[in-house]
Amino acid sequence: MDDKFLVGVLLGMVGGAVIVANSVKARKFVKDGQQQVLDKAQELTKQNEKKN
Repeated sequence: MDDKFLVGVLLGMVGGAVIVANSVKARKFVKDGQQQVLDKAQELTKQNEKKN
């Protein structure tokens, strides 16, 4: 891969982490997103159990 691409990805990840760490609104957005993923996973698990 191109070195510039890898540096850009790394800077983007670090920048995103800094923004989330310093922003209450962004932190809430991430937390809500995680909860939605967990809820969906539980829903799919329950549906799978009903089929079996």
